[in-house]
Amino acid sequence: MAELKLKDVGKTYGGSVEVLRGIDLDIKAGELVVFVGPSGCGKSTLLRMIAGLESISSGTLEIDGQLVNDVPPAQRGIAMVFQSYALYPHMTVRDNMAFALKLAKKSQADIDAAVDKAARVLQLEPYLDRLPKALSGGQRQRVAIGRAIVRDPKVYLFDEPLSNLDAALRVATRIEIAQLKESMPETTMIYVTHDQVEAMTLASRIVVLADKGIAQVGTPLQLYERPENEFVAQFIGSPAMNLFAGEITATGKTTTIRLENGGTAVSLVPTTAADKGLKVNVGVRPEDLTETTGEAVFAGTVSITEALGEVTLLYFTVAGQSGPVIAKLPGIHADLRGKTVKLGAAPEKVQVFHQGRSLWYR
Repeated sequence: MAELKLKDVGKTYGGSVEVLRGIDLDIKAGELVVFVGPSGCGKSTLLRMIAGLESISSGTLEIDGQLVNDVPPAQRGIAMVFQSYALYPHMTVRDNMAFALKLAKKSQADIDAAVDKAARVLQLEPYLDRLPKALSGGQRQRVAIGRAIVRDPKVYLFDEPLSNLDAALRVATRIEIAQLKESMPETTMIYVTHDQVEAMTLASRIVVLADKGIAQVGTPLQLYERPENEFVAQFIGSPAMNLFAGEITATGKTTTIRLENGGTAVSLVPTTAADKGLKVNVGVRPEDLTETTGEAVFAGTVSITEALGEVTLLYFTVAGQSGPVIAKLPGIHADLRGKTVKLGAAPEKVQVFHQGRSLWYR
């Protein structure tokens, strides 16, 4: 078990190129924390700083209460699984997994016990005497994970470990990592990915990185249902949340917003009389839009339909919107193309943002 504390951590290159700043984050023992964010946001850099592969320009990093800013990677009690498998091609699976323990001069009995235990957990026992070239991509990634497990580290770091796999293997290996975490409940893991499905299904908590800092930290459900800002609202969820400009016309325990597209939205976000007339953006996820004959968030013409089997994505042209509005409706709706449809949303599903910040967090 290990706890990590990052206090005001920053990273600059060459003294002038700032990549990260003001990172404050506590990771509890036994958590699986996922770093997500757009390309170039610094998520892999932050992971490498924790590993000791990148220096910390400012702030402090503690592991189990010990300051480790200047501690070499090998002495931090951390094992890292990289995007590339980095297996030794001339060594068997068993030898690849045992290599670090041999360097540490462990006894052969201890090495055999550790490798056999990891192989059981990862279902690699039938492959221990094979060379990497005789394995599938998913099996090679499991060997890379096994190589980390045998070291019995304080913290496991995963840097986009599934990005080299095809779609089917990603799903299978993601499930294996989830099962691995369940089998090691006291183990602390930090996982970097650009894949929202991985983040939402694996994480105890998600750290969304943007603009050189942390945009929000929370459970997957918190980020999905109560985003703190427009960036998180649109980054979490696929397709992205729709945003509509409008003005608050009625306040209280529920809030009514008249939208620039001519529609009306009602939200459970509480407001006061002082908020009347406030210019806001209303956020509604595509899956929360439903056909209605009453008051609607918008009425628009369906320009494109994408039938995905269990759901259909509808792309609308809506007056006053710079881009398409997307709705995700259950079932097949190819017959709606070219038609004008009115869509509404339940008040509990409607988000309200002012100057980029959610009114829930005032």
